[in-house]
Amino acid sequence: MGDLLLSIVMLGGIALMGGGVMVFRSGDRRRALLMVVAALIMFANVAIWLVPVK
Repeated sequence: MGDLLLSIVMLGGIALMGGGVMVFRSGDRRRALLMVVAALIMFANVAIWLVPVK
């Protein structure tokens, strides 16, 4: 179950990053920046979840 959740979060982050690039190209820089920041936060959350715990 946890692997599925991490995979969904990673796919969502990739989709946000791609959407941010597309929105940036259309000219809405503020919305694009917010989408990229949200994607980076999702990637950071996955990295934190994957840190091994003793």
